[in-house]
Amino acid sequence: MPLQRENQNTEFKESWRDEWLEDICAFANTDGGKIYIGVYDNGDIKGLEDNNLRDLLVSLPNKVNNKLSIIPSIIEKNENGLKYIEIIISVSSVAISCNGKYFVRSGSTTQRLNGVQLMDFLQRKSGRTWDEISNIDFDIYSISKTTVFKFINSAKEKLPSIWEEKDPKNILEKLFLVKNNKISNAGILLFGKELQKYFIHSKIKIGKFKNDADIEKQDIIERNLLRQVNDCLDILTTKYLNRNIKYSADKVERIDELEYPIEALRESVLNAIVHRDYTISSDILIRVYSEKIVIMNPGLLPSELTIESLKSTHVSKPRNPYIADVFQKAGYIESWGRGTNKILQACRDAGLPEPEFKNENGVFIVTLFKDKFSSEYLISSNLNGRQIKAVNYVKEHAKITNAQYRELNKIGRSQTTNDLSNLVAAGIFEQMSFGRGSYYQLKK
Repeated sequence: MPLQRENQNTEFKESWRDEWLEDICAFANTDGGKIYIGVYDNGDIKGLEDNNLRDLLVSLPNKVNNKLSIIPSIIEKNENGLKYIEIIISVSSVAISCNGKYFVRSGSTTQRLNGVQLMDFLQRKSGRTWDEISNIDFDIYSISKTTVFKFINSAKEKLPSIWEEKDPKNILEKLFLVKNNKISNAGILLFGKELQKYFIHSKIKIGKFKNDADIEKQDIIERNLLRQVNDCLDILTTKYLNRNIKYSADKVERIDELEYPIEALRESVLNAIVHRDYTISSDILIRVYSEKIVIMNPGLLPSELTIESLKSTHVSKPRNPYIADVFQKAGYIESWGRGTNKILQACRDAGLPEPEFKNENGVFIVTLFKDKFSSEYLISSNLNGRQIKAVNYVKEHAKITNAQYRELNKIGRSQTTNDLSNLVAAGIFEQMSFGRGSYYQLKK
């Protein structure tokens, strides 16, 4: 009977090779895990020869300890007469290196850490994060009292102990943002008056683009993080996005519906503000196009998370835990790692395409698509040029007939019938009536 499949916490190896020490290192640096020696990739037991098995049971503990300075549990296993080895690695509280290199698990793969990711990892393993580090001596004039007291008002249910507090310094001390009269990076970012005096790249830039090169207008938001959320959403919804006017079933109540679900926008902006890497010299960029919004956040995903894991239940791994804690206490976010799931669900409920999450060139990118039949969606659906042209025609004219399709693409009846049938099969078109009066429209 095969073992479970390989995943973030399990690896199968047919035989031992010293390079597997990197996998052991990665497990110790992430969430722990198990490596099975003498097992095929699919989980079937291959087994080890007795001599090889005995040698490994003796040599592996010393080899792992000498190279990694950890002592895993190494156990002989037997399945229907086939013997193999189970190596159980516990998560380490300190950073573990292998030949001077650091590795972590990402999905079912082992990844080497470099650059900013390595620096962030070592800082976390040391028990400190960047947002916790003290920056300057506390100065009441550098703090926005208005922001502090607005925060108290929004956090009064979760922090009743500071509800009556009047001294901003005491409030920030209780949030662990001021220690020994020094204010932390998080404290300045969250409550500072002149934020860019300390962190010039802590801005949000919003731009309306005709294409990747031509910009029509732009706005820059430079306030502290707690003010940036509402300012950003206000500017987006009033200056950059349209509203579709609808009426209730009885045609009495007017409904102004934003072209993107506000919940998806809000979570995307919060995600960018709370989880961005503030050590990178780049601002948060929000690029608004006719068919999509692209939110670009400096800093890659934590090494323990993958793009696919964001689409399912996953633990919260904030890059900036002190910033995240204040946003959570203020009621902006949860501490359950559901932000990306809420973005997905909001778009799903609005009948929009699934948002795209990407790690690219040191930036985490969220793309929201306005149109279910956007150019990106149509291309990803493997439609040919004729079919894409027809979909765009229907978006403008509401319907298309067989004759109009032939004329639009300058093709014959057989090819037209085949193209239209494929569009119906793909769930993009639906045929309305049959015979002479038949036509096609976008499927609702």
